[in-house]
Amino acid sequence: MVEESAIFALRTTPNREDQVMDFVSSNAAKKGLEVYSIVRPHGLRGYIFIEAKTRTEAEQAAAGVPYARGILPKPVEYNEIEHMLEQIKVERDIRKNDIVEIIAGAFKREQAKIIRVDKQKEEVVVELLEAAVPIPITVRMDAVKVIRREGEAEKEEE
Repeated sequence: MVEESAIFALRTTPNREDQVMDFVSSNAAKKGLEVYSIVRPHGLRGYIFIEAKTRTEAEQAAAGVPYARGILPKPVEYNEIEHMLEQIKVERDIRKNDIVEIIAGAFKREQAKIIRVDKQKEEVVVELLEAAVPIPITVRMDAVKVIRREGEAEKEEE
């Protein structure tokens, strides 16, 4: 059985799209809403797109979000925005012992050290640098950004 969904355009204050996306995503997760994706197309200011099961789900996700200006009356057809989207498979250069910043999830903005890389599953196992007790945490590769490579810090100190 295929779940039906629709894409809704949410007007935002220009240049605040990323903040609105974070708030909408957080809202949807907290309220357990059926919001499947949130997209900010580059080159289109003042709008983000929300894929949700119903208009009500999208409206609830955007309710009370700062800089959100409201959902447009009609759903957007996929073929109308397809040219703004580009599916790419990014080959990430993440290695064991790299120092990374977690850019998504519960540990957002935390720095960590890569313990293991699983390219097939596109996951990495990290240990938070600020943690009192090192606990291995598995996160998606696209949820981390390399800050520093092992070996680079030593070169800078010389």
